Amino acid sequence: MPFLELVNLRRSVREYLDSPVEKEKIEQCLDAARLAPSACNAQPWRFIVVDDPDMVTKTAQATFDSIIRFNKFTLTAPVIVVACCEPADLSAKLGAQVRRVPYHFIDLGMAVEHFCLQAAELGLGTCILGWLKDNSLRKILSIPKGKKIGLAISVGYPKNNNSVPKKRKPLEEIRTYNSYKN
Repeated sequence: MPFLELVNLRRSVREYLDSPVEKEKIEQCLDAARLAPSACNAQPWRFIVVDDPDMVTKTAQATFDSIIRFNKFTLTAPVIVVACCEPADLSAKLGAQVRRVPYHFIDLGMAVEHFCLQAAELGLGTCILGWLKDNSLRKILSIPKGKKIGLAISVGYPKNNNSVPKKRKPLEEIRTYNSYKN
C-alpha cells in the first residue's frame, strides 16, 4: 500500500467489534514500533499488551472517570497497549537537558505511531490515549513507581469502516520555505 494511502487510512477508532485480535497482528505492530527511530538510538520504551478480558476492562477503566468520560469507548476495545518511557541513555539525557526537549516522549510518540500505522495496514483500528489515571494503571499492571506511563493505545477491529475525509489545514497554512514568515 502506498504510504500516503496508509496515512489517510489510519484514523482514531472509538468503536470496536466484539472480536479478538490475533496475537500475530499485535506482534507485527510491536515490531513496527520497535523499529521506530529514537534519539541516540536509546529506544526508551516498553509496551504492555493487555489482552485478558478482565484486565482490559480494568485497564480501560483507568482511562476515564466520572468527570473526564471521553475515553469510555475503551471498554469496547479487545486490546489495550500501554506504552511506558524507559530511561534514555546518557547522550540522549544530556541532549534533552541542553535543548530542553523531552526526546524520550518524542521517541515514544514515533514508536506509537509506527504501531498504529502497522495496525491500520493489518485492518485494525487504534486510538492513541493521552488521558490516563497513572496510579490506577501502576497498580493494575504492576508498573514500578520510577517508570513514566506515556500513552495507551486501544486496538481492535473497527465496528464501522466508513472512511470520513480527514479535516486538515491546507498545506499552504502550515508550510513556509527558508523562513518562518512568507
